[in-house]
Amino acid sequence: MVLVVLMLLVLRMLPGTRMGDCTLRRVDILSDLRLPSAALPADTDTLPLPPPPPAPRPAFADTCPTGMACIEEYADSTDRGMAPFYRALDERVHRPRPVRIAYFGDSFIEADILTADLRCLLQQRFGGRGVGFVTITSITSGFRPTVRHRFGGWQSHSIMDTLYFDRSKQGLSGHYFVPSTDAYVELKGQTKYASHLDSCDRAGIYFFNRGEVEISVSVNRGPARTQRFLPTGELQSMQVEGRIGEVRWQVNRADSTLFYGLAMDDSCGIAVDNFSLRGNSGLSLRSVPIWMMREFNEQRPYDLIILQYGLNVATERGRNYDAYAAGMTTVLRHLKEAFPQAGILVVSVGDRDYKDEEGELRTMPGIKHLVRYQQHLAAEEGVAFWNLFEAMGGEGSMARMVEADPPMANHDYTHINFRGGKRIAELLFEALMEGKARAERRRAYEAGE
Repeated sequence: MVLVVLMLLVLRMLPGTRMGDCTLRRVDILSDLRLPSAALPADTDTLPLPPPPPAPRPAFADTCPTGMACIEEYADSTDRGMAPFYRALDERVHRPRPVRIAYFGDSFIEADILTADLRCLLQQRFGGRGVGFVTITSITSGFRPTVRHRFGGWQSHSIMDTLYFDRSKQGLSGHYFVPSTDAYVELKGQTKYASHLDSCDRAGIYFFNRGEVEISVSVNRGPARTQRFLPTGELQSMQVEGRIGEVRWQVNRADSTLFYGLAMDDSCGIAVDNFSLRGNSGLSLRSVPIWMMREFNEQRPYDLIILQYGLNVATERGRNYDAYAAGMTTVLRHLKEAFPQAGILVVSVGDRDYKDEEGELRTMPGIKHLVRYQQHLAAEEGVAFWNLFEAMGGEGSMARMVEADPPMANHDYTHINFRGGKRIAELLFEALMEGKARAERRRAYEAGE
């Protein structure tokens, strides 16, 4: 063993040798006992190490202002929340066009309650004029303050009719109208309520004809202009342009023709179409033929669709709304398919009060359960949600609106009046504008600005 150790110590004195392409290391049995020497400098031709990766940025967080009910954004990769609407508002500066909103609801928005003031606020901010879409006839024409609406010679059919309604013929509003000889409909702008409603620069009437149809139109009580239309298998419209304060349409001849509505709006700016239907739960939208929805999308493409239902669904003790949520899921998917470019906003049911066993006014318990179902529906379908119940003030808010001076709601403790509609429109407008500002801050954050 001593001889082996001595031999290894002698071998350490030998220089390193090479055998072919291999270099043999020097023998050093004491290497583990020696102190490490200073590291040799790296070769000068090696690349420097890359800088360390930046610390990950925290997720974007933007809190809702105190006292405001903000829009909850549940959009997923399909981008069916508020983004299409906000994007349209930004693009209108460089590419002027109408930015359209379809507002579907029940008697809560009947006669343009709420939607009149929302339209006014949006048009004041982003431009646009006119009342938007109006059905051919209406049971609320006498007390709708945003347009003077006169008509005659029509058979009216609604999804809420119990008899003789053909679902395959209905339009987006849940109606269709059959003209008799010399049927007419007239719209006239107003200045008595809201603003930007006295005139517009474009008006149209919408119909579907299987035979030839002849329509006359008179603008501002001027001479009538007549046009004939052959059947095309598509939804058609007759349009007029100019400074329009009043327009009258008359059907001179109509073979197998269904009419759906008319509109007054501008070629750019905001248009808000009110699709209210008394007694409706929203589920009737499932029965509107998908091809008809697509036809309306060709004629009047929407950037935002708002759904506000629930008054006709909530019950005093209702807790389970699974069947209703399943039906509204079908509605949302129906709308997504027909209007692929539109964002969708679900507005919850508002407060509704009743008298309990002690005769005290209180919020109907079923309301709060329904609000949660509607919020879960929006989240599961990847659309936006606005809590109207919370925005109104939560529990007992309807009673406070009824007792306000002057009153903002009716004594059925269910429906708001025009004063209440104005207040809620202001709250929704603030939420829309805050949502737009938050979206802009998010884009700037993600861009690293």
